[in-house]
Amino acid sequence: MKIKTGYTSTRLPSPVITIRIMPAQPATWRLPHSFLKLILAGFILVALPLILALAYSAIAIDKLSVQSEQAVHQAEELAHDSHMLVEQNMDMEHSARTYLILGDKSLLEGYFHAHQQFESIITDLGTLPLNAGQKKMLVALSSDEQAIYQSIRNKSTTNGSAPDFSGLFRLTQQFLETSDAPVEHEISAMQAMSRQARTMVFGLLSALIPIVIFLVSGFSYLITHPIRQIHEAINHIGQGDLSHAINIRGPKELKQIGERLDWMRQHLLALEAQKTIFLQQMSHELKTPLTSIREGADLMNENVLGVLNEKQRHVAQIMLTNSMELQKRIEDLLNYSAIQTGKLSFVWQTFAVQKTLDAVLREHALTILNRKLNIRQSLPDVTLDGDEQKIRIIMDNLLSNAIKYSPPGANIDLQGTLPDPDHLQLEIVDEGPGIDPADVAHIFEPFYQGRTKPESHIRGTGLGLSITQEYVREHGGKIEVYPHQPHGTRFVLTLPLHRS
Repeated sequence: MKIKTGYTSTRLPSPVITIRIMPAQPATWRLPHSFLKLILAGFILVALPLILALAYSAIAIDKLSVQSEQAVHQAEELAHDSHMLVEQNMDMEHSARTYLILGDKSLLEGYFHAHQQFESIITDLGTLPLNAGQKKMLVALSSDEQAIYQSIRNKSTTNGSAPDFSGLFRLTQQFLETSDAPVEHEISAMQAMSRQARTMVFGLLSALIPIVIFLVSGFSYLITHPIRQIHEAINHIGQGDLSHAINIRGPKELKQIGERLDWMRQHLLALEAQKTIFLQQMSHELKTPLTSIREGADLMNENVLGVLNEKQRHVAQIMLTNSMELQKRIEDLLNYSAIQTGKLSFVWQTFAVQKTLDAVLREHALTILNRKLNIRQSLPDVTLDGDEQKIRIIMDNLLSNAIKYSPPGANIDLQGTLPDPDHLQLEIVDEGPGIDPADVAHIFEPFYQGRTKPESHIRGTGLGLSITQEYVREHGGKIEVYPHQPHGTRFVLTLPLHRS
Protein backbone atom coordinates (compact mmCIF):
# COMPACT_ATOMS: atom_id res chain seq x y z
CA MET A 1 0.00 0.00 0.00
CA LYS A 2 1.27 3.30 -0.95
CA ILE A 3 0.24 6.22 1.11
CA LYS A 4 0.53 9.53 -0.65
CA THR A 5 0.89 12.46 1.58
CA GLY A 6 1.00 16.13 0.66
CA TYR A 7 -0.08 19.60 1.69
CA THR A 8 -1.01 22.84 0.08
CA SER A 9 -0.01 26.19 1.52
CA THR A 10 -2.30 29.16 1.43
CA ARG A 11 -0.70 32.61 1.53
CA LEU A 12 -2.71 35.39 3.15
CA PRO A 13 -2.67 38.70 1.32
CA SER A 14 -0.26 41.21 2.78
CA PRO A 15 -1.93 44.12 4.50
CA VAL A 16 -1.63 47.42 2.68
CA ILE A 17 -0.52 50.27 4.90
CA THR A 18 -1.23 53.73 3.56
CA ILE A 19 0.65 56.62 5.08
CA ARG A 20 -0.67 60.09 4.37
CA ILE A 21 1.54 63.01 5.06
CA MET A 22 -0.55 66.06 5.82
CA PRO A 23 0.87 69.35 4.66
CA ALA A 24 2.31 71.38 7.45
CA GLN A 25 -0.01 74.12 8.62
CA PRO A 26 1.54 77.57 8.62
CA ALA A 27 2.25 78.85 12.07
CA THR A 28 -0.20 81.54 13.07
CA TRP A 29 0.14 84.00 15.94
CA ARG A 30 -2.93 84.42 18.05
CA LEU A 31 -3.71 86.89 20.77
CA PRO A 32 -3.56 85.46 24.29
CA HIS A 33 -6.98 84.39 25.53
CA SER A 34 -6.25 85.27 29.15
CA PHE A 35 -6.44 88.85 30.38
CA LEU A 36 -3.28 88.37 32.46
CA LYS A 37 -1.40 86.83 29.52
CA LEU A 38 -2.49 89.70 27.28
CA ILE A 39 -1.12 92.24 29.76
CA LEU A 40 2.13 90.30 30.13
CA ALA A 41 2.51 89.97 26.35
CA GLY A 42 1.90 93.67 25.92
CA PHE A 43 4.41 94.53 28.63
CA ILE A 44 7.06 92.26 27.07
CA LEU A 45 6.52 93.58 23.54
CA VAL A 46 6.59 97.18 24.72
CA ALA A 47 9.64 96.67 26.94
CA LEU A 48 11.64 94.60 24.42
CA PRO A 49 12.54 97.50 22.05
CA LEU A 50 13.56 99.64 25.00
CA ILE A 51 15.69 96.80 26.39
CA LEU A 52 17.38 96.45 22.99
CA ALA A 53 18.11 100.16 22.91
CA LEU A 54 19.55 100.03 26.43
CA ALA A 55 21.62 96.96 25.55
CA TYR A 56 23.05 98.66 22.48
CA SER A 57 23.83 101.77 24.53
CA ALA A 58 25.54 99.65 27.19
CA ILE A 59 27.62 97.84 24.56
CA ALA A 60 28.63 101.14 22.92
CA ILE A 61 29.57 102.68 26.28
CA ASP A 62 31.56 99.58 27.24
CA LYS A 63 33.38 99.69 23.91
CA LEU A 64 34.22 103.35 24.41
CA SER A 65 35.40 102.61 27.94
CA VAL A 66 37.70 99.81 26.76
CA GLN A 67 39.05 101.91 23.91
CA SER A 68 39.65 104.91 26.16
CA GLU A 69 41.43 102.69 28.68
CA GLN A 70 43.62 101.27 25.92
CA ALA A 71 44.30 104.74 24.55
CA VAL A 72 45.33 106.04 27.96
CA HIS A 73 47.56 103.02 28.53
CA GLN A 74 49.18 103.33 25.10
CA ALA A 75 49.62 107.08 25.50
CA GLU A 76 51.24 106.56 28.87
CA GLU A 77 53.51 103.84 27.50
CA LEU A 78 54.45 105.93 24.46
CA ALA A 79 55.26 108.96 26.57
CA HIS A 80 57.30 106.86 29.00
CA ASP A 81 59.25 105.11 26.24
CA SER A 82 59.88 108.41 24.45
CA HIS A 83 61.39 109.89 27.59
CA MET A 84 63.39 106.71 28.13
CA LEU A 85 64.81 107.03 24.61
CA VAL A 86 66.07 110.50 25.47
CA GLU A 87 67.53 109.28 28.77
CA GLN A 88 69.18 106.22 27.23
CA ASN A 89 70.63 108.38 24.47
CA MET A 90 72.15 110.69 27.08
CA ASP A 91 73.50 107.72 29.04
CA MET A 92 75.09 106.22 25.95
CA GLU A 93 76.70 109.55 25.01
CA HIS A 94 77.97 110.09 28.58
CA SER A 95 79.43 106.56 28.82
CA ALA A 96 81.08 106.83 25.39
CA ARG A 97 82.69 110.23 26.12
CA THR A 98 83.89 109.08 29.56
CA TYR A 99 85.47 106.00 28.00
CA LEU A 100 87.28 108.05 25.39
CA ILE A 101 88.59 110.48 27.98
CA LEU A 102 89.70 107.94 30.62
CA GLY A 103 90.40 105.01 28.28
CA ASP A 104 88.91 102.56 30.81
CA LYS A 105 87.16 99.78 28.91
CA SER A 106 85.10 98.90 31.96
CA LEU A 107 83.20 102.11 31.34
CA LEU A 108 81.88 100.63 28.07
CA GLU A 109 79.66 98.28 30.07
CA GLY A 110 77.43 101.24 30.91
CA TYR A 111 77.25 102.11 27.21
CA PHE A 112 76.39 98.56 26.17
CA HIS A 113 73.69 98.35 28.84
CA ALA A 114 72.18 101.63 27.65
CA HIS A 115 72.43 100.34 24.06
CA GLN A 116 70.44 97.20 24.96
CA GLN A 117 67.85 99.29 26.75
CA PHE A 118 67.61 101.60 23.73
CA GLU A 119 66.98 98.66 21.39
CA SER A 120 64.40 97.18 23.77
CA ILE A 121 62.55 100.49 23.87
CA ILE A 122 62.67 100.71 20.06
CA THR A 123 61.14 97.19 19.89
CA ASP A 124 58.38 98.11 22.38
CA LEU A 125 57.57 101.28 20.50
CA GLY A 126 57.21 99.26 17.30
CA THR A 127 54.28 97.39 18.85
CA LEU A 128 52.35 100.60 19.55
CA PRO A 129 49.91 102.17 17.04
CA LEU A 130 52.22 104.80 15.53
CA ASN A 131 51.56 106.95 12.53
CA ALA A 132 53.69 106.81 9.39
CA GLY A 133 55.96 109.71 10.43
CA GLN A 134 56.66 108.18 13.82
CA LYS A 135 57.42 104.80 12.28
CA LYS A 136 59.84 106.48 9.87
CA MET A 137 61.58 108.30 12.74
CA LEU A 138 61.72 105.05 14.71
CA VAL A 139 63.54 103.36 11.80
CA ALA A 140 65.96 106.31 11.57
CA LEU A 141 66.58 106.16 15.34
CA SER A 142 67.40 102.47 15.13
CA SER A 143 69.68 102.98 12.12
CA ASP A 144 71.61 105.93 13.63
CA GLU A 145 72.00 104.20 16.97
CA GLN A 146 73.28 101.04 15.23
CA ALA A 147 75.80 103.10 13.31
CA ILE A 148 77.11 104.67 16.51
CA TYR A 149 77.16 101.28 18.21
CA GLN A 150 79.18 99.71 15.36
CA SER A 151 81.52 102.66 15.43
CA ILE A 152 82.27 102.26 19.13
CA ARG A 153 82.45 98.49 18.95
CA ASN A 154 84.91 98.48 16.08
CA LYS A 155 86.92 101.25 17.74
CA SER A 156 86.68 103.24 14.52
CA THR A 157 86.95 106.56 16.28
CA THR A 158 90.23 108.38 15.80
CA ASN A 159 92.10 111.10 17.52
CA GLY A 160 90.06 110.36 20.62
CA SER A 161 86.97 112.03 19.16
CA ALA A 162 83.59 110.80 20.36
CA PRO A 163 80.86 109.67 17.97
CA ASP A 164 78.39 112.31 16.96
CA PHE A 165 75.25 111.81 19.07
CA SER A 166 73.70 115.12 17.99
CA GLY A 167 71.67 113.61 15.13
CA LEU A 168 70.40 110.82 17.36
CA PHE A 169 69.55 113.35 20.05
CA ARG A 170 67.55 115.49 17.59
CA LEU A 171 65.63 112.44 16.42
CA THR A 172 64.79 111.39 20.00
CA GLN A 173 63.64 114.92 20.78
CA GLN A 174 61.48 115.03 17.66
CA PHE A 175 60.02 111.63 18.51
CA LEU A 176 59.31 112.86 22.04
CA GLU A 177 57.56 115.92 20.66
CA THR A 178 55.35 113.79 18.40
CA SER A 179 54.45 111.31 21.16
CA ASP A 180 51.16 113.16 21.70
CA ALA A 181 50.00 112.52 18.14
CA PRO A 182 48.68 108.97 18.78
CA VAL A 183 46.85 110.25 21.83
CA GLU A 184 45.19 112.93 19.77
CA HIS A 185 44.44 110.35 17.09
CA GLU A 186 42.83 108.00 19.63
CA ILE A 187 40.88 110.90 21.12
CA SER A 188 39.62 111.82 17.66
CA ALA A 189 38.72 108.19 17.03
CA MET A 190 36.86 107.95 20.35
CA GLN A 191 35.04 111.19 19.62
CA ALA A 192 34.04 109.85 16.22
CA MET A 193 32.91 106.59 17.82
CA SER A 194 31.02 108.52 20.48
CA ARG A 195 29.26 110.61 17.83
CA GLN A 196 28.46 107.46 15.86
CA ALA A 197 27.12 105.71 18.96
CA ARG A 198 25.05 108.77 19.89
CA THR A 199 23.67 108.98 16.37
CA MET A 200 22.85 105.28 16.39
CA VAL A 201 21.15 105.52 19.81
CA PHE A 202 19.13 108.55 18.75
CA GLY A 203 18.22 106.86 15.48
CA LEU A 204 17.29 103.69 17.30
CA LEU A 205 15.15 105.61 19.78
CA SER A 206 13.55 107.59 16.97
CA ALA A 207 12.63 104.33 15.27
CA LEU A 208 11.56 102.60 18.48
CA ILE A 209 9.38 105.39 19.89
CA PRO A 210 6.73 105.09 17.11
CA ILE A 211 6.88 101.29 17.47
CA VAL A 212 6.41 101.54 21.23
CA ILE A 213 3.58 104.05 20.79
CA PHE A 214 1.95 101.74 18.24
CA LEU A 215 2.30 98.74 20.56
CA VAL A 216 1.00 100.68 23.55
CA SER A 217 -1.94 101.98 21.53
CA GLY A 218 -2.67 98.53 20.13
CA PHE A 219 -2.63 96.75 23.46
CA SER A 220 -4.52 99.61 25.11
CA TYR A 221 -7.22 99.16 22.48
CA LEU A 222 -7.24 95.39 22.97
CA ILE A 223 -7.70 95.88 26.71
CA THR A 224 -10.02 98.90 26.78
CA HIS A 225 -12.25 97.97 23.82
CA PRO A 226 -13.94 95.00 25.55
CA ILE A 227 -14.20 97.06 28.75
CA ARG A 228 -15.89 99.82 26.72
CA GLN A 229 -18.22 97.20 25.23
CA ILE A 230 -19.13 96.01 28.73
CA HIS A 231 -19.71 99.61 29.81
CA GLU A 232 -22.02 100.24 26.84
CA ALA A 233 -23.87 96.98 27.50
CA ILE A 234 -24.44 97.96 31.13
CA ASN A 235 -25.68 101.39 30.00
CA HIS A 236 -28.14 99.77 27.59
CA ILE A 237 -29.43 97.47 30.31
CA GLY A 238 -29.66 100.34 32.80
CA GLN A 239 -31.67 102.39 30.31
CA GLY A 240 -34.03 99.50 29.68
CA ASP A 241 -32.79 98.82 26.14
CA LEU A 242 -32.64 95.02 26.06
CA SER A 243 -32.79 94.54 22.30
CA HIS A 244 -29.02 94.53 21.72
CA ALA A 245 -27.26 91.17 22.09
CA ILE A 246 -24.08 91.37 24.15
CA ASN A 247 -21.06 89.85 22.41
CA ILE A 248 -17.77 90.83 24.01
CA ARG A 249 -14.61 90.14 22.02
CA GLY A 250 -11.41 90.00 24.00
CA PRO A 251 -9.74 88.06 26.82
CA LYS A 252 -11.70 85.10 28.15
CA GLU A 253 -12.33 86.75 31.54
CA LEU A 254 -14.07 89.71 29.89
CA LYS A 255 -15.89 87.39 27.47
CA GLN A 256 -17.25 85.50 30.46
CA ILE A 257 -18.49 88.76 31.95
CA GLY A 258 -20.15 89.56 28.62
CA GLU A 259 -21.82 86.14 28.59
CA ARG A 260 -23.20 86.69 32.09
CA LEU A 261 -24.46 90.14 31.08
CA ASP A 262 -26.20 88.66 28.03
CA TRP A 263 -27.73 85.97 30.25
CA MET A 264 -29.02 88.74 32.54
CA ARG A 265 -30.35 90.66 29.51
CA GLN A 266 -32.28 87.62 28.29
CA HIS A 267 -33.62 87.00 31.80
CA LEU A 268 -34.77 90.62 32.01
CA LEU A 269 -36.40 90.28 28.58
CA ALA A 270 -38.32 87.26 29.81
CA LEU A 271 -39.42 89.13 32.94
CA GLU A 272 -40.41 92.15 30.82
CA ALA A 273 -42.48 89.94 28.55
CA GLN A 274 -44.20 88.37 31.56
CA LYS A 275 -44.89 91.81 33.00
CA THR A 276 -46.34 93.03 29.71
CA ILE A 277 -48.60 90.00 29.42
CA PHE A 278 -49.74 90.49 33.01
CA LEU A 279 -50.52 94.17 32.40
CA GLN A 280 -52.46 93.39 29.26
CA GLN A 281 -54.52 90.65 30.88
CA MET A 282 -55.24 92.56 34.06
CA SER A 283 -56.11 95.74 32.17
CA HIS A 284 -58.59 93.93 29.96
CA GLU A 285 -60.03 92.03 32.93
CA LEU A 286 -60.59 95.29 34.84
CA LYS A 287 -61.82 97.37 31.95
CA THR A 288 -65.10 95.46 31.38
CA PRO A 289 -66.50 95.66 34.95
CA LEU A 290 -65.23 99.19 35.33
CA THR A 291 -67.17 100.27 32.24
CA SER A 292 -70.34 98.90 33.82
CA ILE A 293 -69.64 100.76 37.08
CA ARG A 294 -69.03 104.01 35.20
CA GLU A 295 -72.20 103.65 33.13
CA GLY A 296 -74.27 102.88 36.27
CA ALA A 297 -72.85 105.90 38.09
CA ASP A 298 -73.56 108.06 35.03
CA LEU A 299 -77.19 106.83 34.90
CA MET A 300 -77.66 107.52 38.57
CA ASN A 301 -76.12 110.98 38.24
CA GLU A 302 -78.52 111.85 35.37
CA ASN A 303 -81.61 110.69 37.39
CA VAL A 304 -82.40 107.94 34.90
CA LEU A 305 -83.08 105.51 37.78
CA GLY A 306 -84.99 108.09 39.76
CA VAL A 307 -84.49 111.46 41.35
CA LEU A 308 -81.59 111.49 43.83
CA ASN A 309 -81.31 113.68 46.85
CA GLU A 310 -78.23 115.84 47.43
CA LYS A 311 -76.24 113.22 49.36
CA GLN A 312 -77.04 110.50 46.83
CA ARG A 313 -76.04 112.80 43.95
CA HIS A 314 -72.76 113.58 45.73
CA VAL A 315 -71.99 109.88 46.14
CA ALA A 316 -72.88 109.24 42.49
CA GLN A 317 -70.51 112.04 41.41
CA ILE A 318 -67.73 110.57 43.52
CA MET A 319 -68.31 107.13 41.97
CA LEU A 320 -68.34 108.63 38.45
CA THR A 321 -65.19 110.71 39.02
CA ASN A 322 -63.18 107.85 40.52
CA SER A 323 -64.37 105.36 37.90
CA MET A 324 -63.23 107.77 35.18
CA GLU A 325 -59.88 108.17 36.96
CA LEU A 326 -59.48 104.42 37.30
CA GLN A 327 -60.40 103.91 33.65
CA LYS A 328 -57.71 106.41 32.70
CA ARG A 329 -55.14 104.46 34.72
CA ILE A 330 -56.13 101.24 32.97
CA GLU A 331 -55.85 102.96 29.59
CA ASP A 332 -52.39 104.17 30.58
CA LEU A 333 -51.38 100.59 31.31
CA LEU A 334 -52.74 99.42 27.96
CA ASN A 335 -50.96 102.22 26.09
CA TYR A 336 -47.69 101.54 27.90
CA SER A 337 -48.03 97.84 27.10
CA ALA A 338 -48.56 98.67 23.41
CA ILE A 339 -45.45 100.86 23.43
CA GLN A 340 -43.33 98.16 25.09
CA THR A 341 -44.44 95.39 22.73
CA GLY A 342 -44.02 97.54 19.61
CA LYS A 343 -47.70 97.22 18.75
CA LEU A 344 -48.25 100.96 18.77
CA SER A 345 -50.21 102.06 15.68
CA PHE A 346 -51.05 105.57 14.46
CA VAL A 347 -53.99 106.74 12.40
CA TRP A 348 -52.88 109.89 10.62
CA GLN A 349 -55.49 112.51 9.81
CA THR A 350 -55.96 116.26 9.78
CA PHE A 351 -57.98 117.73 12.65
CA ALA A 352 -58.61 121.03 14.46
CA VAL A 353 -56.51 121.39 17.60
CA GLN A 354 -59.05 123.61 19.37
CA LYS A 355 -61.79 121.01 18.91
CA THR A 356 -59.61 118.28 20.45
CA LEU A 357 -58.71 120.51 23.40
CA ASP A 358 -62.40 121.33 24.00
CA ALA A 359 -63.20 117.61 24.11
CA VAL A 360 -60.49 117.07 26.73
CA LEU A 361 -61.80 119.98 28.83
CA ARG A 362 -65.31 118.54 28.74
CA GLU A 363 -64.05 115.26 30.18
CA HIS A 364 -62.54 117.13 33.14
CA ALA A 365 -65.39 119.63 33.51
CA LEU A 366 -66.78 118.00 36.65
CA THR A 367 -63.41 117.92 38.42
CA ILE A 368 -62.66 121.51 37.36
CA LEU A 369 -66.05 122.61 38.67
CA ASN A 370 -65.72 120.80 42.00
CA ARG A 371 -62.26 122.25 42.66
CA LYS A 372 -63.25 125.68 41.36
CA LEU A 373 -60.31 125.87 38.98
CA ASN A 374 -60.05 128.67 36.43
CA ILE A 375 -58.97 127.50 32.96
CA ARG A 376 -57.49 130.28 30.86
CA GLN A 377 -56.88 129.21 27.29
CA SER A 378 -55.69 130.91 24.17
CA LEU A 379 -55.13 128.78 21.11
CA PRO A 380 -54.67 129.76 17.45
CA ASP A 381 -57.12 128.37 14.94
CA VAL A 382 -54.91 125.76 13.26
CA THR A 383 -55.18 122.20 12.03
CA LEU A 384 -52.61 119.47 12.68
CA ASP A 385 -51.63 116.31 10.80
CA GLY A 386 -51.41 113.43 13.27
CA ASP A 387 -53.23 110.81 15.26
CA GLU A 388 -56.05 112.73 16.95
CA GLN A 389 -56.55 110.06 19.59
CA LYS A 390 -52.86 110.16 20.58
CA ILE A 391 -52.83 113.99 20.63
CA ARG A 392 -55.94 113.88 22.81
CA ILE A 393 -54.16 111.52 25.24
CA ILE A 394 -51.19 113.94 25.31
CA MET A 395 -53.41 116.89 26.19
CA ASP A 396 -55.39 114.81 28.67
CA ASN A 397 -52.28 113.67 30.53
CA LEU A 398 -50.85 117.18 30.76
CA LEU A 399 -54.18 118.71 31.83
CA SER A 400 -54.80 115.91 34.36
CA ASN A 401 -51.36 116.50 35.81
CA ALA A 402 -52.05 120.24 36.16
CA ILE A 403 -55.47 119.66 37.75
CA LYS A 404 -54.11 117.06 40.17
CA TYR A 405 -51.40 119.34 41.57
CA SER A 406 -53.32 122.65 41.51
CA PRO A 407 -54.84 123.89 44.76
CA PRO A 408 -58.60 124.75 44.81
CA GLY A 409 -59.39 128.07 43.11
CA ALA A 410 -56.05 128.15 41.21
CA ASN A 411 -55.51 129.16 37.60
CA ILE A 412 -54.40 126.82 34.81
CA ASP A 413 -53.12 128.47 31.63
CA LEU A 414 -53.32 126.77 28.24
CA GLN A 415 -51.48 129.05 25.82
CA GLY A 416 -50.81 128.15 22.19
CA THR A 417 -48.47 130.02 19.84
CA LEU A 418 -46.90 129.55 16.42
CA PRO A 419 -43.10 130.02 16.78
CA ASP A 420 -42.91 129.42 13.01
CA PRO A 421 -45.47 128.59 10.31
CA ASP A 422 -44.83 124.85 10.60
CA HIS A 423 -44.96 124.29 14.38
CA LEU A 424 -47.44 124.68 17.22
CA GLN A 425 -46.19 125.39 20.72
CA LEU A 426 -48.56 124.69 23.60
CA GLU A 427 -47.75 125.73 27.17
CA ILE A 428 -49.58 124.23 30.17
CA VAL A 429 -48.88 126.22 33.34
CA ASP A 430 -50.28 125.43 36.79
CA GLU A 431 -49.95 127.04 40.21
CA GLY A 432 -49.15 123.89 42.14
CA PRO A 433 -46.13 123.21 44.37
CA GLY A 434 -43.89 122.59 41.34
CA ILE A 435 -41.46 119.78 40.61
CA ASP A 436 -38.66 118.93 42.99
CA PRO A 437 -35.29 119.64 41.25
CA ALA A 438 -34.21 116.05 41.98
CA ASP A 439 -37.22 114.76 40.01
CA VAL A 440 -36.69 116.76 36.81
CA ALA A 441 -34.24 114.27 35.27
CA HIS A 442 -36.61 111.32 35.94
CA ILE A 443 -40.01 112.90 35.35
CA PHE A 444 -40.54 111.13 31.98
CA GLU A 445 -39.41 107.67 33.18
CA PRO A 446 -42.07 104.91 33.37
CA PHE A 447 -43.63 104.33 36.82
CA TYR A 448 -41.64 107.19 38.34
CA GLN A 449 -43.54 109.26 40.90
CA GLY A 450 -41.99 112.44 42.21
CA ARG A 451 -41.52 113.61 45.75
CA THR A 452 -44.25 116.27 45.48
CA LYS A 453 -47.65 115.07 46.69
CA PRO A 454 -50.72 115.99 44.63
CA GLU A 455 -53.54 118.11 46.05
CA SER A 456 -55.99 115.27 45.50
CA HIS A 457 -55.74 111.98 47.34
CA ILE A 458 -55.37 110.06 44.06
CA ARG A 459 -51.82 109.26 42.94
CA GLY A 460 -51.17 108.21 39.37
CA THR A 461 -49.32 105.20 38.03
CA GLY A 462 -46.34 107.24 36.85
CA LEU A 463 -47.01 106.31 33.22
CA GLY A 464 -48.79 109.40 31.93
CA LEU A 465 -45.76 111.55 31.19
CA SER A 466 -43.80 108.56 29.84
CA ILE A 467 -46.61 107.78 27.37
CA THR A 468 -46.89 111.47 26.53
CA GLN A 469 -43.21 111.73 25.67
CA GLU A 470 -43.38 108.63 23.46
CA TYR A 471 -46.43 109.93 21.54
CA VAL A 472 -44.82 113.36 21.12
CA ARG A 473 -41.63 111.73 19.80
CA GLU A 474 -43.61 109.64 17.30
CA HIS A 475 -45.19 112.85 16.00
CA GLY A 476 -41.76 114.44 15.51
CA GLY A 477 -42.17 116.91 18.35
CA LYS A 478 -40.64 117.48 21.76
CA ILE A 479 -41.83 118.16 25.30
CA GLU A 480 -39.93 120.04 28.01
CA VAL A 481 -40.63 120.88 31.64
CA TYR A 482 -39.60 124.04 33.51
CA PRO A 483 -40.25 125.45 36.97
CA HIS A 484 -42.72 128.35 36.95
CA GLN A 485 -42.20 131.40 39.13
CA PRO A 486 -43.20 132.11 41.80
CA HIS A 487 -44.58 128.56 42.02
CA GLY A 488 -45.99 125.86 39.78
CA THR A 489 -44.85 123.91 36.73
CA ARG A 490 -44.69 124.79 33.04
CA PHE A 491 -44.80 122.11 30.34
CA VAL A 492 -43.86 123.24 26.81
CA LEU A 493 -45.16 121.02 24.02
CA THR A 494 -43.90 121.59 20.46
CA LEU A 495 -45.56 119.71 17.56
CA PRO A 496 -45.13 119.98 13.78
CA LEU A 497 -48.36 120.99 12.05
CA HIS A 498 -47.62 118.86 9.00
CA ARG A 499 -46.43 115.28 8.82
CA SER A 500 -42.89 115.06 7.43
